[in-house]
Amino acid sequence: MTAQEFNTQLTGLEKNLERFAYSLTMNSEDARDLVQETYLKALSNRDKFTEHSNLKAWTFTIMKNTFINNYRRSVKENTTMDHTKDLYYLNMPQNSGFIHPESHYGEQEILKTIDGLDEEFRLPFRMHTEGYKYKEIAEKLNLKIGTVKSRIFFTRKKLMGSLQDYAA
Repeated sequence: MTAQEFNTQLTGLEKNLERFAYSLTMNSEDARDLVQETYLKALSNRDKFTEHSNLKAWTFTIMKNTFINNYRRSVKENTTMDHTKDLYYLNMPQNSGFIHPESHYGEQEILKTIDGLDEEFRLPFRMHTEGYKYKEIAEKLNLKIGTVKSRIFFTRKKLMGSLQDYAA
């Protein structure tokens, strides 16, 4: 395929590339930039295109890979690096210690709902939320591990139903 034929076929894909770019970026300006970048890469790597293969698929692959690489680059640029000794900033607590009145009220309601459960469900659930493993809970309460898992599961389901107002 000559360079002229390659360029003609490539520019014939413009509408398809624009639609695909928009589906990736969801922004018309970013889509136009992605199309231009794809054209540039396709033209500069024309020697890597295998003749008698699918030019459209090859170009779409270039676009998809370009989009992914740009996304990864932007994520890296927005990552905060802590260069202090002992990672001081990363290890600082992120909350101010202030408890918003609404969250305190919500916590009280949740604890009250948990306290209202039958003991056979409340104890395994509390132990689980305190960090005990299923096996430890089973040993301490003299239950089978499957029973512990199902009680915790059913307690979660019941709490989700009772506390729907607090769902995020």
